[in-house]
Amino acid sequence: MNRDDLMRAMSAVDDDILLRSEQPAATKRWPVMRRWAALAACLALVLGLTGLGIAAEAKEYGEAVAFFEENDLPLEGLSRAEVKAVYRDITTQHFSLDKTAEVIQKSVPGGEILQRAPTAEEMRDYWNSRENRPETPASGTTYTLDYVYREDKTMGFDVLEKSVLRCSADGKALWSAEFPEFSADGYQAFPNQNRVLVWGRTPTWSSEQTTLAWVACLDGDGNRLWVRELDHGFEDEHGSAVLENDDGTWAVISRGDFKYLCLTTLSVDGEELAFAKNEIGNLGIWNAVRLGDGYLVQVGNYTGENGARLVKLSPDGEIADQFSYSGPDCVYTITDMAEFGGQVYLSAYAVPRKGDEPPNYELDGLWEQIDALSDQYGMAIPTEELTPLLREHYTAVLLLCNPEGGEPQVFYSVQGSFGGKLTVEEDRLLWDVESIVSSLYSPYTNSYSLCGDCEIFRYAFDSNGTLADTVETGTYKTFKR
Repeated sequence: MNRDDLMRAMSAVDDDILLRSEQPAATKRWPVMRRWAALAACLALVLGLTGLGIAAEAKEYGEAVAFFEENDLPLEGLSRAEVKAVYRDITTQHFSLDKTAEVIQKSVPGGEILQRAPTAEEMRDYWNSRENRPETPASGTTYTLDYVYREDKTMGFDVLEKSVLRCSADGKALWSAEFPEFSADGYQAFPNQNRVLVWGRTPTWSSEQTTLAWVACLDGDGNRLWVRELDHGFEDEHGSAVLENDDGTWAVISRGDFKYLCLTTLSVDGEELAFAKNEIGNLGIWNAVRLGDGYLVQVGNYTGENGARLVKLSPDGEIADQFSYSGPDCVYTITDMAEFGGQVYLSAYAVPRKGDEPPNYELDGLWEQIDALSDQYGMAIPTEELTPLLREHYTAVLLLCNPEGGEPQVFYSVQGSFGGKLTVEEDRLLWDVESIVSSLYSPYTNSYSLCGDCEIFRYAFDSNGTLADTVETGTYKTFKR
């Protein structure tokens, strides 16, 4: 009830009393005067209480805003009443409001993403249908590398004639580009410059032959613009990645003589501008991205904790920092890297650490459970028994690096999955998470001991790193470990 409503109610009541009064006219003035005197007193009391209420509300709201700011809680989209309600809900430790959960979720990005786990029936049905399962048609623009060989009668075996990069859109062929100069190892499209860069090495058939790194540049229609051979005095050098610098130049990450991490800067037209090398030992180069005004490079091998070894390079190619990332009770293997919103995101998967020592293989700690199942089922462990063990053992992890430090921190995790491909699409980061749905144990196979299929879940993040969307794609990918 507001002040006007209160005055009308008091006036109506007193008038009713006066109308029923049979007092002489001379005395009727006194009730009227008393009425207005009472009204004035009540009004003063109401106004006083209203002023105190306004002051108290302003004080509480100010305290709530200060609390939000101190704890980095977002105020956007909240009314004054909601700000105060969330403030009271948190400070009283009740945490009972839906709005409180929403505010906290927005303020602390990251955490575990709960994903639907396959049922035993789904795992069994999916595994049994694997022979007749059609391939998922590709969508969007895709690139594939092909190799054409010819018989060399002098040497008596086939040699590489050319590498071919093919571009398709929604399954329809658009163009192809040929590279007879080198054996292509990788490629990357750069939409901002309408360019596609391809890199690789000299094709050789003997370890005594010199292998040089090569880089080629195409326009968006597949036309060759330039091809560059890199010769830095190594017996063996091959390109591993090409990155786009802010000034339009190109940064080529390569490996020299199996122990040097190299950075070559090329102009827009492919002319070499600078070169630097750093001795890191016999480690492969797996991924590379821009980090601030420098670079972050993943190097490693497939033993121990080298699956998550990162080297931070300065803009001129010198090592600024390096570290091998692992958790207190797990080991990470990084599978992809992407720069987005001024930070670097790393897709990875984690496996438990057995004791204090790093594992020799990522499956340490799992074999005892598999051996127990082997005693029961032999080599034919049913997928509905084996798959839950693998889902318990593997966790997909999205790691986050900031340009200042470079050392990653856990951002999001998904139990029962592998971290997959990272893609930057307009103003969103897409993270493919490979959820294990079926598995097979085959210890006597040369190429793997465990294999199976994963369903692809795609998580989208906005420029603030907030989870914005989840898609169950219905597509699958085979894994082998």
